[in-house]
Parts: sequence; C-alpha cells; structure tokens
Amino acid sequence: MEFSEHIRTANVENVVLRQPFHPSTKGTLCITGHHLIFSDRESQSCRQVLLLLRNIDAIEKSVENLLGNSGLLCSARWKERAPGPSSGTLTIKCKDLCVFQLDIPGMEQCLNIAHSIEALSSMDEVADMYPFFHRPHDASLQDQWGLSSPQHQYHQMEALQRGRWRLSSVNGDHTVCPSYPPTVLVPRAISDKALLKAARFRQAGRFPVLCYHHRKNGKVIMRSSQPLTGANRKRCQEDELLLQAVIDGSDKGYIIDTRSSQQAQQARMTAGGGFESKSSYPGWTRLHRQMEKGKALQESLIKVVEACGDQTNNMDRWLSKLENSKWLYHVQTALSTAGLLAECVERDGHSVLVHGSEGTDCTLLISTLAQLIMDPACRTLEGFLTLLEREWVQGGHPFQQRCARSAHSHARLQQEAPVFLLLLDCAWQLWYQFPLALGFSENLLLRLATEAYASDYGTFLCNSDRERCAIGVKEKTHCLFQALLKPEERGLYSNPLYESTELAIWPSVHPQSLQLWRGFFLRWSQQGRHLEEAHDEMRNMICQWGRLAVR
Repeated sequence: MEFSEHIRTANVENVVLRQPFHPSTKGTLCITGHHLIFSDRESQSCRQVLLLLRNIDAIEKSVENLLGNSGLLCSARWKERAPGPSSGTLTIKCKDLCVFQLDIPGMEQCLNIAHSIEALSSMDEVADMYPFFHRPHDASLQDQWGLSSPQHQYHQMEALQRGRWRLSSVNGDHTVCPSYPPTVLVPRAISDKALLKAARFRQAGRFPVLCYHHRKNGKVIMRSSQPLTGANRKRCQEDELLLQAVIDGSDKGYIIDTRSSQQAQQARMTAGGGFESKSSYPGWTRLHRQMEKGKALQESLIKVVEACGDQTNNMDRWLSKLENSKWLYHVQTALSTAGLLAECVERDGHSVLVHGSEGTDCTLLISTLAQLIMDPACRTLEGFLTLLEREWVQGGHPFQQRCARSAHSHARLQQEAPVFLLLLDCAWQLWYQFPLALGFSENLLLRLATEAYASDYGTFLCNSDRERCAIGVKEKTHCLFQALLKPEERGLYSNPLYESTELAIWPSVHPQSLQLWRGFFLRWSQQGRHLEEAHDEMRNMICQWGRLAVR
C-alpha cells in the first residue's frame, strides 16, 4: 500500500502546538509517509518541529464544539451529536516519553490527522520504514557498515589465534541459528559437524559461542540458550564436549542461569527446555540468578513512567509509586548478576557460560555489563558502541519485537520488553558512580535510548542478523554507530572528564547507591531541563579549561 493511501489530510493551517519548554505557537501541520512536521508561521524564528512517526507510542483524541461541549471521541457518531463548528485536540505521546498537544481546527481534519498518524506509525513492513529512505548528505551507502565483526575480533587478538579458539562459518547461511552472525568463535577442538549437533540441542540453535576473552588470564565468557534436555533428561555428547573444551578438562567453569532453579525445572518438565546437570557437565558449577523479562519488565517501565509523570507533588506518594514499579530493583538485579559474572572471570579466574531460556535478552544484558566492568577497552566511546554492536545487534536481540511499544501505548502487550533500555540505565549507573572511568557521556545513552525505538538509521531494525540480511539493511540503510563517531558528533557524546584506567570498576548495588535515571525519566520535566542545562554548562567549562591547559 502506498503511503498516500493513509494520508486523508496532508496539511492543516492554524494548528496550535503545545510542547514542553516552549510557548504555545500557531502554524502549519504537515504529515508525510514518515514524519509529522509543524512549521511556525508567526514568530520570526520560523521554528520547525520534525517528528518521526515511528516515535509515536499513543495518540489521544478529544473535541470541543463552540457550544462548550467537550469529551473524548468514542465513536464516529460524535459528529452527529456535536453540531456547528468544532476543534479537536490530539495528545501525542512519544516513545522517548515526550508528550505534546496539537489543537486542530475542524473535527474532521483532526480525525483525519489522527487516523493517518495511527496508520503510518504502526506499519510493520520493515522495508517501508524511514531508514530505507534516509540519505544524509555527509554519508554514502558505500561507506563501511558497522564497527566490527567476529573476524575482526579474532584477528585483533593474537591470544585467540594462538590459543584454543577458531572462527567457524557453520552458520554461513543462517540456517543453523537465525539470530547468530554467519561467523562465530568456538573452541578449536570442536568440529563444525559437532556444532551442528550441539545447535540442535539448544533452543533456537543458539549453541555456546565465545563473546569475551580476558586479555590477562585467558578466561572467557560464553553465551547460549538453554539446553533442550526435556522431561526425559536428554543428553548431547557434542554439547558436553564443547563445554569441556572451554575449560580444557583441567579447570573449573561456572554456568550463570538467569532463571531461578524452579523456573529451569519447570522449563524442563513442561516446555522441553532444561539446564546442564552436574553429571553430564563435570567441572561446571551452575548458579541461578533470577532476572525478570518480558511482560514483567514492560509493566515495570509503564509504572515508573507513570510515577515520574505524577503531578501531585506529594513526595511520599511519588516514592511509593517508584518503589512499586520495581524498576530500580531490576537495575540492582542486573548489576549484581553482572558483578557476579565479572567476579568469576576477573577475580576467581574461571570461564563462564551465560544463558536463560532464549539467550537473547538477559543473557546479553549481563554479558555486556560484565565486559564494561572488567575491560577498559569497552569503556571508550568507540569501544562501547562496538560492544553494543557485537553483543546486541550481532548477538541477536530482537529489537523490532522488544521496542515495538514504549510506556504510553494502549495496545495489548505482546513481546515488548525494555531490556536494552535497562542496559542503558545500568550503564548510566556505572557512569554516575565512576564519572572518570567511562569515555562516553550521558548524551550518548539518551541518544541510544531514543534510536532503539525510532531511528533514521538501520542499526536497530529487525530481530536477527538473518532478517537484516534478507532485506538488505546493510546495503540500503546507514549505520547509526558510524554516524555517532563522526568528528562533529564526538564532542557531544564523549566524556570530557574521562581518564582511562586498567582497573575493573565494581559498582555498588546497595539501594542507596542506585539512582533514578533523571536524565531519561524526567527529561521532559522542568527539573530535567535544569539538569540538562547544568550538565551543558559544566561540559563547556571543562572543555574551555582543557583548551587553556593545552596552550
């Protein structure tokens, strides 16, 4: 279907925009296949607001006729009950948590605009989304797409080449595991034939692959999905040999399962899943650390956003709502589990396998955070973006499913879950506790939080590497990470206080040490604006001091 078929009214004059931090302005509203455009025709500034339609999470409609009647539009028959001229108000709630209003003259025009927004903002065909049409003037589709690959990771580390690891192209056509990249890092002693059998024993084919190699002690982090042992306690010799090859038969390893032991048992008995038994995997010790995901995490986000939007100014009520949302509890659980993983590798000197059920959510969350804690190379601006690309984009996080809706949507929950947002919140907690140790700024985390839900770039499109390859994402769209590293962008997203350290940064997870990420959850409030202005002023002062010091 053409975009024009969804657009009943392309533009409307004399629309009033009510937006946070700006006075109400009257101008022209235009709607295109991908954007909502408001142009201020009255003031000398000629301000223009450009909103990507994919960023719209919910739209609420109300009308008011000249007789004074008002109310929510519940049916098309309202037109019959509201004689005479009327105006409509659209309340637009965005995935980045911004809320603004449009006062549109004429109820019919208001309804037409609302219908167009609802239709165009919910289109599911990936190839019709804006990244396939976005053509920045300073980039070419022939530019390199992405920052790294398993091949690059392998050739960058001589220890991997000399040691017990190899590159495997067993997933070259994505038939073994749709969510893995074509090339993966595996133990040298395990053949591709054995990997095929191990993949059939793991949910969705996600057999154990290497995601991190400790430069000093040589220990590794592996990730996978759950083994399909089932109620009959099935075994797979190739899977067992793969994990034994990781610890080389003479060492000890840990398996961190992001489910409780009861959940793992239930998965084995009722869903054909399971866990690694001690008898089948000698040398491996299983640790269960339950982490919420899916519906529970999405509902937690909805509640914390609701708490942050409370206008009653009652502190006790606000604190109660914040606590009941359990968002900071999820932050605490993620950081403590990642700390456990980092401690096993960094302090105890043991390799670790991480998985939950699918291995595409909490598994990626704690493996990423553990690498941030341990590895200074992951804490630079480029290193952090490379880490996200490796663990989340190439690692198979289903962005399209998880980020389909944010906190304001009235739609029924399906597979949405703010796991990536939780990662960014945890990274902000590290940034807050260690302001000199991370080479990127809060602005980067805020930008990524927005881009994951609605973007001009193709980086977060689709649910897997296979899907991205099938529709030509790398050939037909631009890469966000490359754009963020351009010289003109680096200043905004770099931390001017950054001082590299080889030491691990161990976060405190005590409740009093964890803070609400005000820069995100309160970004559209007056308090959030004051914080942003203060941060900008401090950044300018630091940059000026740095320039004077160089002289």
